[in-house]
Amino acid sequence: MNNQLKNSDHRHLKEASKMPMFTVQMVNRRAVLAFVMPMLIAVGLQAQDDDTLRIGVIGLDTSHVSAFTKAFNQEPANPEMQNCRVVAAYPYGSRTIESSFSRIPKYTDEMKGMGIEIVDSIDELLKRVDCVLLETNDGKPHLEQAMKVFKAGKPVFIDKPVASNLAEVVAIYRAAKHFDVPMFSSSSLRYSEGAQAIRNGKVGEVLGCNAYSPASTEPSHTDLFWYGIHGVESLYTCMGTGCESVRHTSTAGRELAVGVWSGGRIGTFHGIRDGKGGYGGTAFGEKGIAPIGDYGGYKPLVVEIAKFFRTRQAPIDPQETIELYAFMEAAAKSNRRDGAPVKIADVMADAEKAANDLLAGKL
Repeated sequence: MNNQLKNSDHRHLKEASKMPMFTVQMVNRRAVLAFVMPMLIAVGLQAQDDDTLRIGVIGLDTSHVSAFTKAFNQEPANPEMQNCRVVAAYPYGSRTIESSFSRIPKYTDEMKGMGIEIVDSIDELLKRVDCVLLETNDGKPHLEQAMKVFKAGKPVFIDKPVASNLAEVVAIYRAAKHFDVPMFSSSSLRYSEGAQAIRNGKVGEVLGCNAYSPASTEPSHTDLFWYGIHGVESLYTCMGTGCESVRHTSTAGRELAVGVWSGGRIGTFHGIRDGKGGYGGTAFGEKGIAPIGDYGGYKPLVVEIAKFFRTRQAPIDPQETIELYAFMEAAAKSNRRDGAPVKIADVMADAEKAANDLLAGKL
């Protein structure tokens, strides 16, 4: 039996020795590839995973969280999303505004349904992610929430409103600068097609503009911060910075803020609470007159957020965002003074002082 096996082995060796050299080489190459390819694929997948920016969401009390997550996580992946994916979320969120906290269970379930991990604290969230969407609908907790993000060094987009009053807005931007953490905030109305065309010179220099949007209010927030921000963001997208003073009048169903910019330019915001609502306005320029146009959806803003997370470069000068909130703060102060003009410089000076107190011992 042993002799038969030996003879068989000799025959196989003899036959193998007669195989052409290239055939032997091909067999060897296939064996090597069969061994190496799974390793190469694994390395490639790991590299792909390493390039993904993991997004964490704070605050599941607004429809924005579902809309933004669907945009970032769509399959097949949209190249415009810069390989950014929402992976985790912390639900809270307002604990004091009923219209906000009552929606947390619904949006938490929606996020779970999309495979998003729900965590018990902001600290736990920050361990899992590279960047943050601060989506809490209530601006009051934003400063406390943002400070945790800043200290962790994570780039953050803060959804509207930045905060509940101008002092908090100033404090948040000052803290971001102190910790050298990229951040920006914007309404999606900034990135509507019409507003961007005007911003980029469609009518030449903008000499005047009127903008309108719904303007429901929330008692814990400066009047226009809660929803009028959408129309004011459109106004500033077209006008840019340079507002010097604001007059404001308000009725049960309407808001009207008139700002005077340097050089005599005039910009107005019309807030709607009764009758048919909508978004839009008109820009008056040195070369033409053009409509701002209607709301264009969330996608253009989400694309800008993705670029921001990837580049760490804010698409909006912080001073412009701070000034548009100062415009709204001045409007509220004017309204309390029966429409008397209020200077932007004055409300900024008050806010800077109040921000000092808000940040005492925190920087």
